Amino acid sequence: MLVMKFGGTSVANFEAITRTIFIIGGKLDKKPVVVVSALSKVTDLLYRISDAAASRNEAETRELLAQLRKRHTDLAGELLAQSVLKDEAVAKVNEICDNLDSIAMAVCSLGELSDRNKAIIISNGEYLSSTIIAYAMNSKGIRTKWVDARSMMVTNNSYMKAEPDMTAIMERVPGVIADAYDGMDAVITQGFIGVTKDGEPTVLGRGGSDYSASLIGMAVDAERIEIWTDVDGVRTADPRKVQNTRYLEKISFEEAAEMAHFGAKVLHPLTIEPAVRKSIPIYVLNSMNPSGKGTAILRNEFIEDGVKSVSFKENIRVINIFSTRMINTSGFLRRVFEIFSESKVSVDLISTSEANISVTVDAAERIEPVVEQLSEFADVIVDDDKSQVSVIGKNIVRLNGMLKKTFTPLKKCNVYMISQGASFVNISFVVDREELSEVVQDLHDHLFDQVEELETF
Repeated sequence: MLVMKFGGTSVANFEAITRTIFIIGGKLDKKPVVVVSALSKVTDLLYRISDAAASRNEAETRELLAQLRKRHTDLAGELLAQSVLKDEAVAKVNEICDNLDSIAMAVCSLGELSDRNKAIIISNGEYLSSTIIAYAMNSKGIRTKWVDARSMMVTNNSYMKAEPDMTAIMERVPGVIADAYDGMDAVITQGFIGVTKDGEPTVLGRGGSDYSASLIGMAVDAERIEIWTDVDGVRTADPRKVQNTRYLEKISFEEAAEMAHFGAKVLHPLTIEPAVRKSIPIYVLNSMNPSGKGTAILRNEFIEDGVKSVSFKENIRVINIFSTRMINTSGFLRRVFEIFSESKVSVDLISTSEANISVTVDAAERIEPVVEQLSEFADVIVDDDKSQVSVIGKNIVRLNGMLKKTFTPLKKCNVYMISQGASFVNISFVVDREELSEVVQDLHDHLFDQVEELETF
């Protein structure tokens, strides 16, 4: 069985969906389970609808709802123009939009938006796209069964950033998919969407469709998981920030996880874990160039040592915690990180000395409660407008001259913190945000123009 996930740009419009259906049609012998995102920019529109409704702005709410409806009914009509299924598909789209209108206007009337209702509103993008694509696939002669993801993707009760229940998913998914495949060529479902054990709607958070595909792949023991996007694979750096990047033919699960966690945009950071559990290869492919090889993400033993990527997080904070109390004191570190955990603030990099702990957090994190509690027993200094840069690759700290090559291009800028991963997969450091573009470009040029000089020892 094959799991194929198509992102928003791969299902953006008539042309994109036509290409996507052609790609799926070429893999029917693999019994594809198709996972789709909302149409490009639709999730953003749904967030705007929820915000307008919460603000009791009825005129804006109605206008945005009308935009959403028109885009999807027009698309359904265009894709199914010559099909007897056209009227049925348009009616189904209108039914979904009618339900959404009712919820949004109820929120608008009350001026109160719960996380549960926000999850319901946001999830409509995937319902609309998967419905339209299912009808279009059937109109092309691909017998396709539409499956509601909430029949199998069980999560906890965190409505807007739900965590999957792996045990329940492993129990439910195989049976749901097997039943759906009865007499069918393909199955289509939604990414991003889940449900609590009590049947309450949830979503996995931004970018969660990749995660959905990997979870389904794990549960059905897929032969492979394909992530179809708008680039030819994973690159050595973000081409929007760095010139002369290269495509990577293959990387390890560990390298991909580090890249995703430390800023790479191609994969959702949590995508790797379910695939690793079953050693299922992941392929990052370009729906606009279906014949391209893309990037294979494989087990570590299939991957050569060496630098693979320069990744970055553009806007972070450095929190410096100083206290003489931590010298020769057990339990100090535990208390510090308990405070971060209790406040649900995620820490990326950590560096410690005898009386000092430095950590980095995303600038979007709400750190006031953390700083307040830490200040009860330590001096706390927060540095804003910083960026984090990570050099990622298999066994890079064992490469002769690697540290020298990493830090040679940084002679002209301040480095506020350095962290070397114990897994030998990354070296990370912090610089001023205003220096990021120059640092990343210089570092990429230095590493990838001269990478052949590095030797493993």
